[in-house]
Amino acid sequence: MEWQGSRRLFLKRGIVFGLTFAGVGALIQGCGQSPAGGDAQKENKAASAADPCSDYTGLTEDDIKARQHLGYVEVSPVSDRQCSNCNLWLPPPAGNPCGKCQLFKGPVEPGGHCTYWAPLAQQAG
Repeated sequence: MEWQGSRRLFLKRGIVFGLTFAGVGALIQGCGQSPAGGDAQKENKAASAADPCSDYTGLTEDDIKARQHLGYVEVSPVSDRQCSNCNLWLPPPAGNPCGKCQLFKGPVEPGGHCTYWAPLAQQAG
């Protein structure tokens, strides 16, 4: 009887070892490959060179979600309500077409828009 128990133990350990070995192999193989979006990242970098206001590299997932939550779009649906004439707009430095916003991180299109658009404050003259 003891011999059968040893065979069962041997088979159980063999199955566990085989599954563990297969799982570790799959994990190692997955680590060596580029992520599924690797080609998309290359395309994003090429597009960002052409349009620096669409370059979101360096932004976290939370930063991207904040932009989406505020309804930011790169082209304003309302012609007289654009980022460039918003009170929250931070003008771009010289030589850069993209400004910034006080509400979220990353580049902002001058012709963009979000749900928190505020008219420019009148300056006392």
